[in-house]
Amino acid sequence: MAFTRPLRPIPDDNDTLGRRLAGAELPALLMTVAHLTGDTSVLRDELRAPGWLFAPQGGLTPVQQHEARRLALVALARWRDRGAPAAPPAPELLRAITTWAMGSDTGDLLPLLAEEIALPEDDPKAPGWTLDELRPDADFDVAVIGAGFSGLLAAHRLAQAGVPVVVYEKNPGVGGTWFENTYPGCRTDVASHLYNYSFAPRADWPDHFCRRETVLDYLRDFAKESGVADRIRFATEVTALRWDDTGRRWHLALRGPGGAGAATHRAVISAVGQLNRPLLPAVEGIGSFTGPAFHSAAWDHSVDLAGKRVAVVGTGASAFQLVPELAGTAAEVVVFQRNPPWLRPTPHYHEPMPESAEWLLTHLPYYAQWYRFWLFAPGLRGILDGWIVDHGHPPTERAVSALNERLRASLLAAMEAQLTDAPALREAVVPRYPVGAKRVLRDDGTWLATLKRDDVRLVTAPVDRETPDGLVAGGEEFAVDAIVYATGFQASRFLTPMKVTGEHGLDLHEHWAGAPRAHLGISVPHFPNLFCLYGPNTNLVGQGGSIVYFSECATAYVLDAIRLLLARGADTVQVREDVHDAYNAWVDAASADRAWVWSRAGGWYTDGTRSATNWPFSAAEYWERTRHADPDDLLLG
Repeated sequence: MAFTRPLRPIPDDNDTLGRRLAGAELPALLMTVAHLTGDTSVLRDELRAPGWLFAPQGGLTPVQQHEARRLALVALARWRDRGAPAAPPAPELLRAITTWAMGSDTGDLLPLLAEEIALPEDDPKAPGWTLDELRPDADFDVAVIGAGFSGLLAAHRLAQAGVPVVVYEKNPGVGGTWFENTYPGCRTDVASHLYNYSFAPRADWPDHFCRRETVLDYLRDFAKESGVADRIRFATEVTALRWDDTGRRWHLALRGPGGAGAATHRAVISAVGQLNRPLLPAVEGIGSFTGPAFHSAAWDHSVDLAGKRVAVVGTGASAFQLVPELAGTAAEVVVFQRNPPWLRPTPHYHEPMPESAEWLLTHLPYYAQWYRFWLFAPGLRGILDGWIVDHGHPPTERAVSALNERLRASLLAAMEAQLTDAPALREAVVPRYPVGAKRVLRDDGTWLATLKRDDVRLVTAPVDRETPDGLVAGGEEFAVDAIVYATGFQASRFLTPMKVTGEHGLDLHEHWAGAPRAHLGISVPHFPNLFCLYGPNTNLVGQGGSIVYFSECATAYVLDAIRLLLARGADTVQVREDVHDAYNAWVDAASADRAWVWSRAGGWYTDGTRSATNWPFSAAEYWERTRHADPDDLLLG
């Protein structure tokens, strides 16, 4: 699609246009200007952002920002006066713009980049086929388990292809983890404009990193407007899946409002995700506390914590968000820390989007796409490079490579700058493991400021046991009024607590034996017509982007596998065992040389010997491998 005029008018006077540019992310604006005008002279070397991995405006100085806005205004005024033409960028222009932004040639990424810069209505990942076109008389339907980001997406794509689909959701509403996690301060740590479907962007995200309620509203609106909501059976949990070798279909055991039930479907897509089953720590005496105690993912809103002494166990992503919310409301917050997190400077983490940003996203053609690219680019080349082990360095628990050492120094400097008035806290909050060994958290100064409060106490001794009065750690008993376990999820226990039985009665969880594996995180041999989204080894760590992007890639693969099944007159499709095994050997070998497996820091990224959760390569690698389902990799029957 090409526009001869922008979607909405561009101001005729330059003063107004200049004001409209005030809220622009300048690297994205310069790329947009180069695209619309075809003039790459605005992409000056001295305006290439030095800090594009971390800083707002790419770390450009105020002088550089002023010059970038001046160049953009002059160029856009000329473009407006020429009629404001807008069309997709030619390959060489796309290459020039993205090479400038990323600092290295992007010729190998052009097909992916063309998808990223496509307008939403072009929707390049949509299925280009329908059931009626391929096999109109086919007896084929799909069950999707879960109505979070991945499940809603899968149902939408199936509906686009005209494939009958039913979504089973155990909760009374859509959203998955965003429905369930209602703790104070819950928000995304992925930039809002990446945390939506590429073909259904929201221009008016109120914050750079939106709160849970806003994300949930987006998913509700999408489910309703796409029609997917009409395909969902709410409050219906799938408790078991059993493959029928003779009937060549899946039998589902259900538990819903009317009690037990059953259903049969030709194929099943599990979209239950990784972060959906709370994990309670192996603490002696757990359950003996006589006061209120709950997991952060099952927040008890009937408990008033105002003026109470509250224990929070954990300093991961959830605790990082909720502890500052409790501080000042509770009389005292006692934080129990096992390992401190590395903090990624993000000064705008809690800030609203600039008022003029929405105008740019809705009025200036392609600005939204270039802004999204700017946020996404680290997933193509960036942070992950610093988390790869260099055995010649040599790697230590301080740093796994020279680049990792530089990342450590940068993050450490940012933390130390916040600790000049609390030097005694440094020993407790500076990690003793390499950057990337555990989840790096976004920081605008709130966390360390909270730990410095007089009504917040940080305890670094391990929790020994729970007692009727509180917790014991390092031999000291802490009497509290309430306990919050912010201890994460059973991330490696995929598809639990469902019982899943494949060909010839093969039990999936026994087959995995505690080490879940799947080809592309999607398919497992001997489990035909079963697909996983956000499955084993699909969690993004340091790659930028979001799991929403990975779900779009994986869903495109699933739809293509279903297309092959239908086009070839088959009843079943599954990955070949040798392909599955070779793929997972490749993933495991790479994971062993990533900070999260190499380090002894532990955590949900690894079981101590391998990672069942994380993707050890770039987002571009996953995109390439999921573009199409290779028939040579599959068994069609």
